[in-house]
Amino acid sequence: MTLRIALYCPDIAQNAGAILRTGACLGAEVHIIEPAGFPVGDAGFRRAGMDYIDKVVWRRHASFAAFDAERRAEGSRLVLLTTAGAEPLFGFSFQPDDVILFGRESAGVPPEVHGAADARVRIPMRPGVRSLNVAVSAGIVLAEALRQTGGLPG
Repeated sequence: MTLRIALYCPDIAQNAGAILRTGACLGAEVHIIEPAGFPVGDAGFRRAGMDYIDKVVWRRHASFAAFDAERRAEGSRLVLLTTAGAEPLFGFSFQPDDVILFGRESAGVPPEVHGAADARVRIPMRPGVRSLNVAVSAGIVLAEALRQTGGLPG
């Protein structure tokens, strides 16, 4: 298994498309947990993902419960990226089969999803700012996780 990105009920198709493009470029699967705030499919992702959508493995899951059952059966760790995370990104040790979960743009993830996570990680930021765009965050975290696990391409 390789590192995977999972998007919890994403709100914005362009962000999901940009994350799919990042997955294509860096070699990570992308999992989309529904319901989403847009129709999930190639057409909704084309603008931000461009022709990279054909170069990424992506899957959709009908619910968090379905996604989480599959992840647990595989024995993969769930690493939640959250502004409320206790561990800073650059002090966290990723494993090659981790699933890195990002919450919805408007609301993050609910308490039961927080509770299902094996780790809660945050990207260090300056005081007085709330958060980075989810697509930017995914690129930062995926690159660091791949660097740590020796999975960066080329």
